[in-house]
Amino acid sequence: MIPDFAPDTADALPLWAVWKGDPLPDQAGPWPASSGFTAKLGEICLLPDASGGLAGAFLGLGDRARANRTRFALAHATALSKGVWRPALPEGVDPDEAALALLLGQYRFTRYKGTAYDGPQFLCPQGVDAARIRAQAAGEFLTRDLINTPANDMGPDDLEAAARTLADEVGASVTVTAGPDLLDANLPMIHAVGRAAEQAPRLIDIRLGNDGPCLTIVGKGVCFDTGGLDLKPSASMLLMKKDMGGAATALGLLKMLALTGAADRMRIRVLLPVVENSVSAASFRPGDVLTSRKGLTVEVNNTDAEGRLILADALALGAEESPDLMISLATLTGAARVALGPDLPPFYCDDDATADALSRAAMVVRDPLWRMPFWDGYESQIEPPIADLDNAPAGGMAGSVTAALFLRRFAEGSGRYVHMDIYGWQQVAAPGRPKGGVGQGARAILAALPAILPRTVS
Repeated sequence: MIPDFAPDTADALPLWAVWKGDPLPDQAGPWPASSGFTAKLGEICLLPDASGGLAGAFLGLGDRARANRTRFALAHATALSKGVWRPALPEGVDPDEAALALLLGQYRFTRYKGTAYDGPQFLCPQGVDAARIRAQAAGEFLTRDLINTPANDMGPDDLEAAARTLADEVGASVTVTAGPDLLDANLPMIHAVGRAAEQAPRLIDIRLGNDGPCLTIVGKGVCFDTGGLDLKPSASMLLMKKDMGGAATALGLLKMLALTGAADRMRIRVLLPVVENSVSAASFRPGDVLTSRKGLTVEVNNTDAEGRLILADALALGAEESPDLMISLATLTGAARVALGPDLPPFYCDDDATADALSRAAMVVRDPLWRMPFWDGYESQIEPPIADLDNAPAGGMAGSVTAALFLRRFAEGSGRYVHMDIYGWQQVAAPGRPKGGVGQGARAILAALPAILPRTVS
């Protein structure tokens, strides 16, 4: 579905969002109190009119002092009856977040089961740029659909098809290098990781816009990760359809940028190294030493640390163009989840101004990120005796940091580099975020770009 607001109509029913403990609007009368309405989070009270019809509704927002614990509380409104509703927001509710919540709450993944959203529609809250909110929801819906689709229907061929469809929609160009052609194009690590799979590995290169500063986005596209010859246990494979979450988020971000007109003021390049990490006689092996596009050699100490290998070639390719800003998005390490949990992805950046802009924007738009350090003191951990780099340092500590340090070696040459170690999955359903695939970091990037690349994104 395409998320959208309802057109304005005089027949729209009022929907009052209220904080717990705050006085209700004059229109409430005695009914909410007599029916036991306390405005706890997600609680709905329908307001009857004199003839027994529906005059409006109240939606509880819970305790104002605990509001930071819950994002997108207005998504609870999608439980209302069908019809068109006009939201009225109390002081302390960000209208942009409320508007986005009303759209995100309508997301349904229905490819295999269930029906599309057929619930209430909402007018856009006053003072909100409706087109910009729609763009964010549309990009997020795309990301979720891609992650939620299982690997038998979202292999490298399918992810390429999705990328081509989006490129056609937004007027972008696409170049794909696949199979043995990766070797001819000097993308050897992408080839090594993906050569064991039935569907060929590939590098998808999307370009949009012709003028202005250059933003390059690199998204990890491991459509399924068995772990390779260092095979994962079965329990660890259950979510590995989401290991292309970086590529899915990159495509969702591209859609947001296109729909907000960013391509009129900047050059956007999206690089997606896309593989399936499978097991066959052609699998790359523990102990192999691979030579990367950049010429750095990499000792493979674990074939389950494959994401950084394919990202390395793509980052090296992107850096050759010296973009003003290069961002990598990847479901890269379990260490990031141990450190910060599933909802708070770490990001790494050496430029303080860029990092500060991202941190501030992430808080404003409720797309949380937390800055972690490119800690130079751990560089020696990724330097093995027989090669330039080690893809899986021993010791089991600082795994997200050492992975980021590994990637930074290949991003050298870009103006500024940001790496985001995302999770891409909502473990427990929450307002506007059903259990399943979820975008992380894209809206924060969109919001931060005016400060990071001035005069590009309004």
